[in-house]
Amino acid sequence: MSTPTPPDDNRPQDQPYGDAQPGYGYGQQQPGYGYGQQPQHHPQQGPYGPGYGQPYGSGYGAPMPPLADWGPRVAASLIDSLIPLAPLLIGFGALIANVAAREGNPYPDDNPQWWATILFLVGCVASIALGLWNRVFRQGKSGQSVGKSALNIKLIDAVTGEPIGAGRSFLRDFLSGLFNNACFLNLLWPLWDEQKQTWHDKVVNTYVVRT
Repeated sequence: MSTPTPPDDNRPQDQPYGDAQPGYGYGQQQPGYGYGQQPQHHPQQGPYGPGYGQPYGSGYGAPMPPLADWGPRVAASLIDSLIPLAPLLIGFGALIANVAAREGNPYPDDNPQWWATILFLVGCVASIALGLWNRVFRQGKSGQSVGKSALNIKLIDAVTGEPIGAGRSFLRDFLSGLFNNACFLNLLWPLWDEQKQTWHDKVVNTYVVRT
């Protein structure tokens, strides 16, 4: 009768005798490249912040659209300025017409009648409400005001490429009015800026892109 061969004392103590090395046994695969797994990718950072010129967001989205030119941006702003102006002009026109109709007639005074005053106040409130709806809530949610939608341009966050929300959209419009009244150069800044940003774009960290 033969004597059984004793186990190798040089094998690792925590490894069962006769088992294959981990990672090389039957049916085992190297970690990270198993069935249904893909190599991990990481989004790259563009020259003007994460996402610029590269896929933004998670790294698997569409590339950043081209930046909008100065002309369409100005045209979109002009369209947006006409929207709240319409109810204001209607109310003011009714007030002036009422005053003009009372002049030269046997009225005790030439003050506007109550209904004309109320119509003017309603026009003022409607003007403010339309401006907030268009430039704050609509643009904050979708990235496009009525003017931007007509000119096929969009306001996005410079990092994520997503709309910036109502709060930041309101801040951006407030800074726009502040900078434009302080210095006219803010309106012209996108003409020579590499990122085609105004000063309020830089403060709020936004781009205006083509859609």
